[in-house]
Amino acid sequence: MINKVITFLQILLLIGLISCKSENNKRATYFGGKIINPKSNHVVLFSMDKAIDTFYLDKTNRFIGKLDSIDEGLYSFFHGNESQYIYLEPKDSLMLRLNTWAFDESLVFAGEGAERNNILIDCFLEDEKEKKEFYNQNKLEPTKFKEKMDSLFVLKLKTYITYLENHPNETKGFSEVLKISLTYPLLARIEKYPIMYAKYSKTRNFPELDKSFFNFRNNIKIDKDLLMYYPPYYRYVKNYLYNETYSLGHPPVKNTYSAKFTFDLLNTIDKKIVSEKSRNALLKETFISHFYNKSSCNINKDPLNKFFELSTSEKDKKLIQKIVNDAKAVVKNQKIQDFDVIDYSDSKKSIKDIIKGKSAMLLFWNPAYYSESYIVSRVNYLSTSYPNIKFIQIKIDGNDSDRIKELDIKDQFYLDENSEAQTFLTSKMPRCILVNKLGKVTNGYASFSSYNINPYLKLLNEIN
Repeated sequence: MINKVITFLQILLLIGLISCKSENNKRATYFGGKIINPKSNHVVLFSMDKAIDTFYLDKTNRFIGKLDSIDEGLYSFFHGNESQYIYLEPKDSLMLRLNTWAFDESLVFAGEGAERNNILIDCFLEDEKEKKEFYNQNKLEPTKFKEKMDSLFVLKLKTYITYLENHPNETKGFSEVLKISLTYPLLARIEKYPIMYAKYSKTRNFPELDKSFFNFRNNIKIDKDLLMYYPPYYRYVKNYLYNETYSLGHPPVKNTYSAKFTFDLLNTIDKKIVSEKSRNALLKETFISHFYNKSSCNINKDPLNKFFELSTSEKDKKLIQKIVNDAKAVVKNQKIQDFDVIDYSDSKKSIKDIIKGKSAMLLFWNPAYYSESYIVSRVNYLSTSYPNIKFIQIKIDGNDSDRIKELDIKDQFYLDENSEAQTFLTSKMPRCILVNKLGKVTNGYASFSSYNINPYLKLLNEIN
C-alpha cells in the first residue's frame, strides 16, 4: 500500500483539535481538521446523497464539528469542488489534514478512527495508480489476463487479512467496506475486460471466455443501498450490469450506445436491482449518461418510454422531462434565440452581439456537474484543437464573483434568473450549444465531456 508520513507537528495540530472535547461529551462523534490552501470557507459532510452538516473554517483554516447521533458507516466530505469518503463510528474523534493543491495525496487522519480511514485513502490512491497500469493488461488473452487478476486478488486479500489480524476489534461493517475497497476495483476491471479487449484487439470482437471466468460473482451482492454511492462498489455494479447487457447479443460499442442497447440496459437494471432506491438511481444515471454520450439533441423514444415505465421516482421523471423539453427548445439549423448574459464587470450583453460573425461553442455550466479545474483543462484543449471556434463559458446561476480565474475573463459570463436562456435550462443540467458564423445552431445539446462532441466541433471549425 502507499505509505504516508504524518510529521510530529501535524499530529500535535490534530490532537490539539481532538482535546477540545469535554468529559460531558464522551458519547458524541467529532469530525474536524486543518485545510491548507482552502478553496472555500467550509466543509460539508454527507451521508449517501444527503448533506447532514456544514462546518466552517476558523481564521487558522481549522474546523471542528460535533455529531450527537450518527450511525456507523460511510460518509463523504466536500471542500471546494473535491470530495473524499470516510468511515465513522459513534464516539470517533476523527481529524484530518489536507492540502487542496494535492487533495487526495496529502490527506491524512489522526485521532480515534484514524487507522480505518488512513487505510481507506491508501486503497483509493493505490487504485488510482493501478488504473494507469491496466491498459496493457486488457490486451492480454483471457487465460493470461485471469492469471494476472487472480495473483493480484491474492495480494489484496493478504492486505485485508493482515489488517484484520492487527485490528481484531474492527466491526463487521468496516471489515466489509475494507474488503470492497481492496478487491472491488479489481473485480470491476474483470467485468470490463471483454469490452476493453474488443477495443484493443485486431478483430474488435469480444474474447471467448471460459465458464469459470466470472465465478467470483457467486460471492457478490449487487443490491446494497448503503454502498451504492461508494465508488468501488458502484463501479463494480455498473460494469456488471453493462456486461450482462452485452451478453444479450449486443456488439461492442464503439462511439455511441444504440437505442436498443440503452433499452436493454434499463431492463437489465430493473431485473437485477431489487432495491427501489438504487434501481431508480441507476435508471436515471443510465438514461442521462447515454443521452450525454451521444452529444446530440435527438432523444430516442424507446429508451425514454422505457425509463418512464420502469422508474418509480416522480422527482427523477420530472428531471428527465425537463431535459427533454430543454433539448426541444433549441432547434438545429435555426438561428439561436437572443438572450442576455452578464459579464464580470456586471454589464448585461446580448449573446448575439458577443458571437456575431463567429463560430462559437456556448458552454452552460453548473458546478454540481463540472469542476472549474476540469473546465479549464477541457477548454484549453478544445481551443487549441479548434482554433477557429470561440469558446464561451456561461454559468447557469451565477454572480459577479464566480469567474474562473485561469480562463480569459472576456469569454466568461453568467445568467441571472430573468435571462431568456433559462427557458432552455430548466433542468439546470450543463449543455453546449454550437453556433456557426451565421448564428445558426449546428448542435443544440452537445456534451462538453463526451468524445462525440469532436466531429461537430471539427465541422464547425472548418466552416469559412
